[in-house]
Amino acid sequence: MLKSTLIKAAQAAGNLIQERINGKFTIEFKDGPNNLVTEVDKASEALIMDIIRKEFPDHFILSEEIGEIKMDSAYKWIIDPIDGTINFANGIPLCCVSIGIEKNEEMIMGAVYNPMMNEFFIAEKGQGAFLNDRRLEVSKQHKVKHACLVTGFPYTYLDVPNGPLEVFSRLIREGIPVRRLGSAAIDLCWVAAGRFDGFYEHKLMAWDSAAGFLMVEEAGGKVTDFKGHQYSPYQPHIVATNGKIHDELLKWISNTHN
Repeated sequence: MLKSTLIKAAQAAGNLIQERINGKFTIEFKDGPNNLVTEVDKASEALIMDIIRKEFPDHFILSEEIGEIKMDSAYKWIIDPIDGTINFANGIPLCCVSIGIEKNEEMIMGAVYNPMMNEFFIAEKGQGAFLNDRRLEVSKQHKVKHACLVTGFPYTYLDVPNGPLEVFSRLIREGIPVRRLGSAAIDLCWVAAGRFDGFYEHKLMAWDSAAGFLMVEEAGGKVTDFKGHQYSPYQPHIVATNGKIHDELLKWISNTHN
């Protein structure tokens, strides 16, 4: 029932996003000129929550737009109704629904759905990660200098010491390709799929990474914070790789690679 509800919620919200991506909708601004929320984000969130609460009315919910609905439950649903809202608002088809499920503070299941590309990613703890029923496996690249990486930039705090711009500059000055798609959930799923060798970002929220980091781990990859410690979606830093370049990429990020 848990898995079927997860799939149902992600598919329903994804279908809504696909229907609305090139239509007209209202846009509001949160904390900053480019931190957007659209009426479709809110409609997607309401749709997901309605499906979950019909089946599991006593489960804890954490969602990007409404925040927490606290319940005394071992289960927590972590929802990003549209990851990549700026892409969505501009008709760029790199955006998705992301839903993770925790049990007793451990991520046990996640789904990420980009309906515009017909890509439905799902992972279950100990059972692997899949894209449209095809089992995923991370890449085999062993060196950062030959890797294809992906990152994102926060709306604030770009100029802190060893921050996003410094790390990005360090990598691209060595000719290392670093892409920027605008959706952390898709970034993580594409690491899981072997399209990227690694992903790093300085400032994510739990709903950005909850489903995606499980996808990487279940595809055979590794996910930590910037210090190499066990990853938690409740802290901001993330490094997710195929595992083979992980320690080296941590050194590039901390500027200790020489």
